[in-house]
Amino acid sequence: MSKPAILCVDDEVAVLESLEIELQQAFHGKYLCEFAESAAEALEIIEEFCEDEVDILVIVSDWLMPGMKGDELLIVIHKKYPQIVTVMLTGQADKEAIKRTKMHANLHAFIQKPWQNKELIEAIKSGLAKL
Repeated sequence: MSKPAILCVDDEVAVLESLEIELQQAFHGKYLCEFAESAAEALEIIEEFCEDEVDILVIVSDWLMPGMKGDELLIVIHKKYPQIVTVMLTGQADKEAIKRTKMHANLHAFIQKPWQNKELIEAIKSGLAKL
């Protein structure tokens, strides 16, 4: 059985690289960390993980991305996989998007960019504790 996963979605490669470093330092390889540069790529990864029976525990998503915005992505994911903990990490989400995500995707945490590493890791850990 493979390790459970944390999926990060952001259209900025530099953000994903920072998240990779922070997650590896915080969790020391306990979780498989996967990264997507778009909502479409994230949905493909989720399908592949489900086929391979990899449990996705947490999704950390940006809001403002080309194609599908983060709130829409998290709502789509929540409808199909309600057990996945959702975290929005963004500098540009509007209040309505956050409200919609809380209501329709059970948003666990909203974190503003630029973020504090400790705040993000604590949000992920508290989400994992709910599982």
